Amino acid sequence: MCDQSILIVGSIALDTIETPKGSRENLLGGSTTYATIAAGRTAPVHVVGVVGNDFPPEGHAIYRRFAADLTDLKVVEGKTFRWGGRYKGNMDERDTLFTDLGVFADFDPQLSEQNRIVPWVFLANIHPGLQLSVIGQNDRQQKVVIDTMNLWIETTRKELSAVLKKADVLLINEEEAQLLTGTVSEIDAANNLRELGPETVVIKRGSRGAILFGNKGSLSVGVYPVKEVVDPTGAGDTFGGGFIAELARNGSFSEALVAGSALASVCVEGFGVERLLRVTDEEIEERKAFLRSTVNA
Repeated sequence: MCDQSILIVGSIALDTIETPKGSRENLLGGSTTYATIAAGRTAPVHVVGVVGNDFPPEGHAIYRRFAADLTDLKVVEGKTFRWGGRYKGNMDERDTLFTDLGVFADFDPQLSEQNRIVPWVFLANIHPGLQLSVIGQNDRQQKVVIDTMNLWIETTRKELSAVLKKADVLLINEEEAQLLTGTVSEIDAANNLRELGPETVVIKRGSRGAILFGNKGSLSVGVYPVKEVVDPTGAGDTFGGGFIAELARNGSFSEALVAGSALASVCVEGFGVERLLRVTDEEIEERKAFLRSTVNA
């Protein structure tokens, strides 16, 4: 049986979030958190990250629940990364209220021996220099899936280009794809991005689902009809965790799109990770069944 283990590297945070549906403080957040909960339901997750000694016991309990290996989750003296955001009425736009990097400012991931041979690698939205460092330390990667954001595209283009050369799959939203390639056409953007390195590019289209471009053409998936969006934070990271977990289980790209989209639809129904912690396997399977009907090749 093949090794389905996934290395997840990104941020771990305590979030303050305001949306039209309400507000919450000190929510467990960060890209690693959402991806770990999504992937950890079906695959062994190895976490690489850092938190301060103020990280709450319930946060540690959640990581113990969803991760198979926490050797490289370091607890150091200081404050955990904190972020605050306020969403506008349509939930598509948000303002950052504050960013306090805390111990994350000095995050320099050094992989333990067992984590140097984890075959599946998900590099969540962190500085491309850190992503490149992790790739260089891992000796056995079978698939490297990366995420990025506007900030890195605008400020660290050289390092990002180096990461893209070593990536197998790039997850990116429409705005980021346009910014990185200078084109508004999805097909042109995907072709340009694939020329930079990743064999497969997934463009996340918000309320219109996601579309994948690869060697065998394109695949698209729609969205699950969520009754009420409460908090969109972490939906992209949740998608990424579900996506790579399905690939690690020998799933097809079509099933990976479906799995990621199903879990993302759950994520937005509550503040932070609260809905992801409560969702049942039956709920996820029902959403997957619906989403399979929306797949177009």
